[in-house]
Amino acid sequence: MLVIVAPGQGAQTPGFLGPWLEDPTFAERIEWLGTVAGIDLAHHGTEADADTIRRTEIAQPLLVATGLVAALELFPHPADAFARVGAVAGHSVGELTAAAGARAITAEQAMVLVRERGKAMAEAAAVTATGMTAVLGGDRDEVLAAIDKHGLTPANDNGPGQIVAAGTLEQLAALADEPPAKARLTPLSVAGAFHTEHMQPAVARLAQLARAVSTHDPRFPVISNKDGRVVHDGRDVVARIVGQIASPVRWDLCMDTMSDLRVTGILEMPPAGTLTGIAKRNLKGVETFALKSPDQLDDARDFCDKHGESSAFDASPTWRMVVSPGKGTFHLDEAARDAVDLAPGATIGDLASSRDRTTVVARHGGQVVEWLVEDGDLVSPGQPLVRLHPAGGPA
Repeated sequence: MLVIVAPGQGAQTPGFLGPWLEDPTFAERIEWLGTVAGIDLAHHGTEADADTIRRTEIAQPLLVATGLVAALELFPHPADAFARVGAVAGHSVGELTAAAGARAITAEQAMVLVRERGKAMAEAAAVTATGMTAVLGGDRDEVLAAIDKHGLTPANDNGPGQIVAAGTLEQLAALADEPPAKARLTPLSVAGAFHTEHMQPAVARLAQLARAVSTHDPRFPVISNKDGRVVHDGRDVVARIVGQIASPVRWDLCMDTMSDLRVTGILEMPPAGTLTGIAKRNLKGVETFALKSPDQLDDARDFCDKHGESSAFDASPTWRMVVSPGKGTFHLDEAARDAVDLAPGATIGDLASSRDRTTVVARHGGQVVEWLVEDGDLVSPGQPLVRLHPAGGPA
């Protein structure tokens, strides 16, 4: 199985967009998305210095636009992706790239949201002097205990040996004075404590905008930063992206889900390298491909052909499927068991895993066509559970 991932803020480097813009079609598409975002993306991706593109309101639109346009270079015909991509995921702002790539939202909607996300996060960061520090190595439990002791948040959990602490500069200084044993602390050059309570004002702004966004159910399983769950409802995809601004990125759980899906290949969209590097350390035996420049596109397509298989999702307009959000034991709800019709939002059961217990609902509702699992079955992330015919006609 092939998973395509999109990097988050910090992956950008000065001039990284230069080689891509030599393609006139790529340049035209970047100009279009830059117009939507109100930013000269071509300039910032080629001529702007590191300090400029580090700015939240510039870095985030630049990353999302690059990933989306590069995806069209990789798959000039979107149907090619439908037959190869097993799932998508994005780290932090990369979730907007993933959502648009999965067709849950349009590219233009993604650019409006990322434009306002970047502005709102920059404004929130200006309220209090905050920052982020990478804690590398050390015992995981001891690292998390030290972060908690100083009132910090583990804002990015990227797997064993790489957790990013975030909070006020005073809290970070206290952590530096009393670091966890055998851990190395590296302050990050960011504007503030992203993915913490300090970003709540930005959540409010994005939540207001998100209410006006029309969504579609994604064409591929989307693995959520919130908890590593597979998401198959467009509204839920957007709601999770909004809430994620002020909550930790659980990339460790995303990788757990990739492992549960038996992923064999991970391709990272440009500017690539960060997520494939993490995968190499944590997903042994999984091949990776960091797409950094256009001269790699043919090799990237070969990589997709090698690992690609059609997603379990189906875009048939005559029925919908409810799929499992994760790995575990499915327990069928008694009321749903004998139901002929399920109301929108009806509970169909719950998923019990070693980590937690999650209620599974039929967000759209509909007439039960067939149950695809039985009570007590072990299920995998994204596995179809029940097939429904929309009560109001074609979906």
